[in-house]
Amino acid sequence: MSLLNKRDGFSSNLGFILASAGSAIGLGNIWRFPYLVGKNGGAAFVMLYAVLLITIGVSVLLVELAIGRNGQGNCVKSYSKINKNFKWLGFLNIVTSFFILAFYSVVGGWTIYFFIQSIVGNVANKHTTEMEVFFSSFISAPLNPIICLAVFLGLTMFIVAKGISKGIEVYNKFLMPALFIMIIILLVRSVTLPGALEGVKWYLHPDFSLINGTIFVTALGQALFSLSVGHAVQLTYASYLSKNANLPRSSIYIAMFDLIVSILIGFVIFPAVFAFGIAPGAGPELAFVTIPQVFSEIVFGEIFIMIFFLLLLSAALGSSIAHMEVVLSYFVETFKAKRSRICFVYGMLVFLFAIPASLSFGPWGSIELFHMNIFSIYEYATSNISLPFSALICSILVGWFWKKEQAIASVTNNGTVGEIAVSLWFPLVKYVVPLAVLLIWLQSIGII
Repeated sequence: MSLLNKRDGFSSNLGFILASAGSAIGLGNIWRFPYLVGKNGGAAFVMLYAVLLITIGVSVLLVELAIGRNGQGNCVKSYSKINKNFKWLGFLNIVTSFFILAFYSVVGGWTIYFFIQSIVGNVANKHTTEMEVFFSSFISAPLNPIICLAVFLGLTMFIVAKGISKGIEVYNKFLMPALFIMIIILLVRSVTLPGALEGVKWYLHPDFSLINGTIFVTALGQALFSLSVGHAVQLTYASYLSKNANLPRSSIYIAMFDLIVSILIGFVIFPAVFAFGIAPGAGPELAFVTIPQVFSEIVFGEIFIMIFFLLLLSAALGSSIAHMEVVLSYFVETFKAKRSRICFVYGMLVFLFAIPASLSFGPWGSIELFHMNIFSIYEYATSNISLPFSALICSILVGWFWKKEQAIASVTNNGTVGEIAVSLWFPLVKYVVPLAVLLIWLQSIGII
């Protein structure tokens, strides 16, 4: 009996695509993407991001899918199956996913708090200054943010403990349609605001003179970040796939879902921002300060604020369950322990490390290293150092240490699917992708 038959798995390829898309479509799309678009010139950045996503991004995504489906086990096992000397990369992914979940849960807790506050009416009808005070006073408090991150982690643990087919797949089959419905509702309301047309024009009119080397690397980094590659999330999900799944087609579908959501979120944010005379590059506080204030100014604004924070919460959960599964799959398979028990122990450990990250906005704010608080240290070490480095090594592993014939045969199901596209993919992975990802990594750590 193969390892795949012993393990839980996705009941359908659609379930895998939705789960992988759900892991990719997170706060990076709804929170980070609009901020980067606003800061880097609008439509030109979006077009550059789209091109890089469907070329370099899809190539790296297919690398992870190929490694995972070939390995049919946790990330440590999957890397080792291609080359035992790369076993260490699996452990790096485990540590990375652990610390990502630790700081991500803090922000996830914020979405829970603001969603609850939007239900009881404490978010609407506040001016920007009031929202800034409301937001800063909450995140700097010692207790409430910790309670909220505990609830967020609890929800994550509840879904992951149920397994792949009955937990993660079921949640994402509900999540993806719900996300699109919520986005469309908010989009329709946003583009019909008085003055919203200026935001639409700004979002659709590219100025390519704004593009420079820094913006190019930023767009490439966002493409990889938004696809959730570089920390074995997609690899782990692909390990639960059957051998006849069409990986090239799945990678395109996942990328298209991710791209469409990012573009639609822009149509939610920027028409509303322009309608109320707010600078499009207002920064990451767009989600928790600017947008609630904007929607509070319109008819039935309380309902739209509630939908917006439910959207944030749902997207955050899609990513958090994926990061938990990366680590959980290793410990469950290594120690042959009950999934629910490992999930509880691991969740408690993440919670302990998440507490300092939460307190770094309040009582422990003075604790710094390299001028970064604890939350920022977690985020910088994972997002700027580990993620691009891991994506770089993955591409080198497949392009230089996996025999070309074996890699192509694995990805094409022995020449039955996507053979022409994959024949172009392999040299791209071998020569172009490592250089592109190296640029991101060097910029992320401040060398260039």
